Amino acid sequence: MLRNDSDHFLLGLFSPNCSSGLAVTKVPERWSGSWEDNLALAVLADEVGVDFLLPIARFIGYGGETNFHEGVLEPVPWAAGLLARTKDIHVFSTVHTAFNHPVVTAKQLATVDRIGGGRAGINIVAGWNKPEYDAMGVDLPADHDARYARAQEWWDVVRKLWTTPGRFDHHGEYFDLVGLEGEPKPVHGTLPVLNAGSSGQGRGFAARNADLAFTVVAGPEDGAGIVDAVRATAREQYGRSMGVLTLGHVVCRPTRAEADDALHHYAEEGADWAAVDNLMALQGLHAQSFTPEMLATFRSRFAAGHGSVPLVGTPDDVAAEIARYAKAGFSGMTLAFLDYLAELPYVAQEVFPRLERLGVRVR
Repeated sequence: MLRNDSDHFLLGLFSPNCSSGLAVTKVPERWSGSWEDNLALAVLADEVGVDFLLPIARFIGYGGETNFHEGVLEPVPWAAGLLARTKDIHVFSTVHTAFNHPVVTAKQLATVDRIGGGRAGINIVAGWNKPEYDAMGVDLPADHDARYARAQEWWDVVRKLWTTPGRFDHHGEYFDLVGLEGEPKPVHGTLPVLNAGSSGQGRGFAARNADLAFTVVAGPEDGAGIVDAVRATAREQYGRSMGVLTLGHVVCRPTRAEADDALHHYAEEGADWAAVDNLMALQGLHAQSFTPEMLATFRSRFAAGHGSVPLVGTPDDVAAEIARYAKAGFSGMTLAFLDYLAELPYVAQEVFPRLERLGVRVR
């Protein structure tokens, strides 16, 4: 199972299955998102000690000059392929509860976990992107609580399929199912559960169900309060312990000036501002991941990394900034790059050993 303890800060790669990753940019060196590059990246990440890979589930792009996230590899078969070609790294599948039947998902991910020898994980998302709901012919509930009520019943069905021998029926508000059985089971009986949600309802869902909450923060200072609140809810209301992750985008170079220049090149001069504005408008209309104040001030951060926290500078700078999130109580964070394959080797060589010396990670 995925390691989650106090002396090892988890590091994962986020969104490599998407064209352009998290960088809403027009520059030609942006991430391809191709299968060939994803496979090479997974093998590299496995070799250098990255803990997990986390995909985004997207079905249509965000427009703009590049139609940001136009090409996205579907997370379940993507995970199966990568797990078959790696040895140690964990690979999550991001699954929309509104678009995927729980019985099918339970079977798919149990199969994927068998392929990986117990290294699969599930990232449960309740959804917010209205154009995708329209494309699927599904109504997006205006009530945020209703999205998570359905997600809860969806997850109850999946979990019961993984943990219940023989056949059973399920009669609920959203699913009426007769004669269910779930074989094979996951290798360890269930999968590591991650929930990506930053609204109050999303964090509450994570506290009830997830091993790891995955949430947007402005920085380590406000993040510390969010970590404490989510963990307290899990402990006091559900008698559980859990971890919290956040997301960052990395621009690491030998000098701070080089890092700043590289960031300016792709996230200012080369930004696809029309796609940035489309993305931010959808977040403001239908999601509760970002507060209005964050949306008002994060335009450049959205261009650089989809609103994730910046990890910019020299290897010392980047390692020190990651250490601040560890000190704030986070269990780990995800990393994204303009070009994952080109930039991960330098970070693995220079930043990872610094994190070990700082006591943030163990080899």
